[in-house]
Amino acid sequence: MDDDSTRETVPHYRAFISYSHADSRLAGRLHKDLESSRDADGARLAPIFIDRAELAAGPDLSAQVRAALGQSATLIVVASPAARASRWVGQEIALFRQLNPDRPVLAALVDGDPDAAFPDGLVRLGDTPVEPLAADFRKGRDGWRLGLLKLVAGLTGQPLDRLVQREAQARQRRVMAVTAGAVLLSLVLAALLVAAIRARNEAERQRAEAEGLVEFMLTDLRDRLKGVGRLDVMDAVNRRAFAYYGDQHDLAALPPDSLLRRARVIGAMGEDDENRGMPAQARAKYLELHRVTGTMLASDPDNPELIFAHAQSENRLALIENSTGDNAAARPRFKSALALLDRLPATGVRPEWRRLRSYVVGNLCAIELQVSGKPQQAVAYCRSAIALGESLMADSKPESRPALQYDLVFHFIWLGDAQAASGDKAGASQSYRKSLALSDALQQSDPANLQWREQRMEVAFQLARRAARGQFDQPARELLDVADRESAFLVQQDPANQFWRSNRIRILTLGKELPNE
Repeated sequence: MDDDSTRETVPHYRAFISYSHADSRLAGRLHKDLESSRDADGARLAPIFIDRAELAAGPDLSAQVRAALGQSATLIVVASPAARASRWVGQEIALFRQLNPDRPVLAALVDGDPDAAFPDGLVRLGDTPVEPLAADFRKGRDGWRLGLLKLVAGLTGQPLDRLVQREAQARQRRVMAVTAGAVLLSLVLAALLVAAIRARNEAERQRAEAEGLVEFMLTDLRDRLKGVGRLDVMDAVNRRAFAYYGDQHDLAALPPDSLLRRARVIGAMGEDDENRGMPAQARAKYLELHRVTGTMLASDPDNPELIFAHAQSENRLALIENSTGDNAAARPRFKSALALLDRLPATGVRPEWRRLRSYVVGNLCAIELQVSGKPQQAVAYCRSAIALGESLMADSKPESRPALQYDLVFHFIWLGDAQAASGDKAGASQSYRKSLALSDALQQSDPANLQWREQRMEVAFQLARRAARGQFDQPARELLDVADRESAFLVQQDPANQFWRSNRIRILTLGKELPNE
């Protein structure tokens, strides 16, 4: 058969995917995602040939493959050690180059290093070495999203940055859809609350429905919005929900599930206020939370869940007292939280119990340093908090470790402060460097996570202040530049976030005070 007989002036297929059947799952996913992508004119990248989807039943397999290769504009090789070892992949590459010498060959690296994954025909043209255009789909490299965009750019001739921008715009539209849904749910909630008052004979059923919506919006939905910096849309819901719960003065008359839901919702609302830099409003909610958990514990004093819930309330209230400068009130609350945790069973200890103990002990480290002037006692508390946190990380699943690493960052700062106060400057610098390294690693692991970036801003700013005072042997200006970049990014994401705005002002103020380096 003459080679030209298998080619068309306009190729029928946008691409031919060549792969080892050991990689069939990834090849199938790649086929689906590519055919769902679009070119510059908005047309889908279809059809794309893959044997699982395109070959008809018949004895002449090689003829069908030859025809498909000749009618394909591009060859995509799913590269892996299995593909390198496959004689079929090698033959498909050689046949495509023979039939279509002027058409591009792209590589999708899914496993192994290039030397072990690229078939010989991919990197050599006769005796001449060639370097294929490759998208690295491996974790820790391009990853699936960017690797796919690179292939689309190669197939369509579009600039990669334009494709990345287009996808970012699509993601922004999805975020806006979530925001619109939150507003709609707020209206639904308001309607349910009004209906509950008017229909007293159905009050219990409608109260359960309303509280379920409130909990979803202020816990699950709140967490999703926090990841994109849009907690501002929850303000109206927070006010309405808190008014609803604030009217329930006789807590003993409420069923246990309503009390637990009430506690979770009020705690989430308090965190939102605290994150927005509104300590007075946060304190009001934490006082209400403390009243709720105290009522529950009084009714069942040996219940571990209620002991834990009230310890959380004590710790939250102590933190807000500490943040407003009332250390005399904060210290006994931290100690009360630790005493409650000591009442929990010694066996069957749950991860959240251990994490809260690490919080509380770390907070005692900071408060002892501020109130008692006993740095050695503070050092002991901090070392205990770090040991608890590191032990918990070692025992946790990978997906839980970033949040635990987040806690350790602050524990190491407090340990450094306690060491500095006790005269151990070298130990303090070591602890500060550990805190900075942990925060940097966390932010780099997920640059889109605004909570990690917020912490990096705080850590860099706090360490810049200590460096300016001679407590940390790092350039203060370099640390402040990191804090400045992160704060500018965060404020750009949500200009209404008072916590981010106030931190930016403090960072800029310190920048004016530092000498030029």
